[in-house]
Amino acid sequence: MSIGRYLPVSIKTKLKTWRNHARSVMIRRFFAFGPEELVETLRSLGIGTGDTVLAHTSFAHFEGFTGGISEAIQALQTAVGKEGNLLLPTLPFSGSAYEYVQSHRLTDIARTPSRMGFLTEIFRRLPDVTRSIHPTHPVAAWGKRASELTADHYKALTPCGKGSPFCRLLEADGKILLAGVDIRSMTFFHYVEEQLEPEMPFSPFTTAWFDLKTRGTDGQIYQTRTRLFDSAISSRRDVRLMIKPLRHAGYWHERKVGSLKLIVLSTAEILETLQSMSKNGKYCYVCHQ
Repeated sequence: MSIGRYLPVSIKTKLKTWRNHARSVMIRRFFAFGPEELVETLRSLGIGTGDTVLAHTSFAHFEGFTGGISEAIQALQTAVGKEGNLLLPTLPFSGSAYEYVQSHRLTDIARTPSRMGFLTEIFRRLPDVTRSIHPTHPVAAWGKRASELTADHYKALTPCGKGSPFCRLLEADGKILLAGVDIRSMTFFHYVEEQLEPEMPFSPFTTAWFDLKTRGTDGQIYQTRTRLFDSAISSRRDVRLMIKPLRHAGYWHERKVGSLKLIVLSTAEILETLQSMSKNGKYCYVCHQ
């Protein structure tokens, strides 16, 4: 039986404040790490100079990090180097693309904020970062091939398919970094869904097509004709079902720096794993009872 229900609100608030303070002290004392340690850990996970990396981040989980968001971004850039490329998803919504489209908002690449975390919002505003022109799934990129990787995204017939930065990430033998988030954040999975669609017993996409608009940084309006992800199908998606096959194949690379969990995956190995699952009639979806 919990005694919390019998405590006055003021006491519970003080206890919560004390607990959070004690945890912060412990993190700073025993799990502190700086930008150099972050880069070293990324190196140990296989990220090197010249790599093309799509990073999913949650700065709230960078507990113990001695720098701020700017230093975290700089560390990620250092890991890939000036010859490499760093990409971050900067989706303008936190729910579903379908709901966002139904709101009839115009995505303005220069002004519409990223809803993928404050780190992605700071990153996409940097002067040397290019954000792809797309109404629902714009990607911000920094590096030698940033313009090439993000070019003409608005022409893609699905948000993450052929002609998108997610497709070009695979073509560049890219890697996925999960920093403080789990595999459910991995947007690249949607690219693979499009490749597997002909073999799947159902389509992950809507049957309807959508004519959408995006304002580019040049002020021009760009037209996009696309399918979106079906919300009913998406509710059954569980990409965690690929974790065991990835681990079994030796494709799962995970380490901690401080208390921050870092996971690095190869796009080619993700595609191979999901194709193998598909051949056995297995997909990253669960049946609703």
